[in-house]
Amino acid sequence: MTQRMPNHQLKALIEESGLPYDGVARAVKAVALESGQRLGTNKSAVHHWVQGAEPSGATPGYLAEALSRRLGRRITREDLGLGSRSEGEDESIGLTLDFDPIETLTALGEADVNRRRFLAASAYSMAAATLPLEMVQEAAARTRTVSGGAVAGHADVAAVRDMVKLFMDMDERHGGQHGRTAFVQYLVTDVAELCRGRFASEQVRAEALSVASAGAHLAGWKAYDSGEQGLAQRYYLQSLALARASGVPGQDGFVMRTMSQQGMKLHRPEHCLALAATGWDRAKGRVDAQVEALFAVTHAHALAKTGQRRAAVADIEHARTALAAGVRSGDEVPFWALVWGPPAATVHSRTAKVFETLGDRPNAARQYATAAASRPGTTYARIIALDLVAQAEQQAKQGSIEQACVTWGRAIDTMAGVKSTRTLKAVRSLRSDLRPYRARGVRVAAELDERARIFLTHHR
Repeated sequence: MTQRMPNHQLKALIEESGLPYDGVARAVKAVALESGQRLGTNKSAVHHWVQGAEPSGATPGYLAEALSRRLGRRITREDLGLGSRSEGEDESIGLTLDFDPIETLTALGEADVNRRRFLAASAYSMAAATLPLEMVQEAAARTRTVSGGAVAGHADVAAVRDMVKLFMDMDERHGGQHGRTAFVQYLVTDVAELCRGRFASEQVRAEALSVASAGAHLAGWKAYDSGEQGLAQRYYLQSLALARASGVPGQDGFVMRTMSQQGMKLHRPEHCLALAATGWDRAKGRVDAQVEALFAVTHAHALAKTGQRRAAVADIEHARTALAAGVRSGDEVPFWALVWGPPAATVHSRTAKVFETLGDRPNAARQYATAAASRPGTTYARIIALDLVAQAEQQAKQGSIEQACVTWGRAIDTMAGVKSTRTLKAVRSLRSDLRPYRARGVRVAAELDERARIFLTHHR
């Protein structure tokens, strides 16, 4: 039997972190949970790793991210003394803004299409979350084109934009898992091919890169909806690089806004306010009022997350004012800003999250209800269902369980035909919230729980 050699590199990093073995285990489990993975890691497992055992599956990545966050610098598998991944498994893919984003997006998409496990289970990187805030090379200089092939014009870009918009609509109607592989395949073939070609003018080139950015953003959103947070982050970074390369006003800020929201959802607020603020600064005076309202309300949410109540409420009012001004003027909203439907609905939904963070449940419930009613039901089934679930949670916390059950029931009705990890998670959470009411014999709670059980049985 081959004797294990102690892992001195891992031992040194753990000692540098100052964490006891059970603290390392807790940190690893917390990182894994962000990606929807529940691990049984304990201090004995960490001890075995230090003695030379190798963590299995995606655990090395979670261990690397846990120590990266603790030490304030990026830690790799090699740093941990665990060697490199198998051939073709580049754990750093997409976690940079230093390379040609089209080439990076193609490599990332191909790995995604092939459902490479190392990507699907990859951790959300705190180090990568700061990249948009750092000085980077001008993206346009890194986005290469080739001299051969046909010359693309406005019509060619419009055709690709229409296809991306079609997938965006399908995503909202049927969930992120529906058509995901087909879309990513389209992204790494047709969209990438368009961006590598020649263009009739610089304006056409900018439009093509803008569409590619929106496509990468949608791929990230689909990964996010499937609970694959690390993969989503990598797509968002490449979307940001392409938006910067396009030079389209405000689009790079919009991607930073999304990255801020992802961090808030994962309860990683460290850089969310800076991302929201920088994204908004990139858009101020360069986008119409309705789009600026989207930036203002995300900034409000980030302020609320950091305990700045008065400033958050002020930004909510700013968003409302901007939204009303934009509606009056009839400005056209760019298609990349319509990811979650009409701006008014998105502002109401995000405003609800601000009030929820601030502990104002009545206002949160009202805003969630308004958001759900502001979107066309046939197109935005998933987000309407999630807003209704959030509304019901606020109603239940106010003691209105009968009203909450009615709202939860509407949410389940709306989820029919939606393939989304987030909606399934919402229904599981619903059942957990109903447990104390079932135990007390509340009939409406028992009936709704049975509906939820049947729903989950048919949507695994």
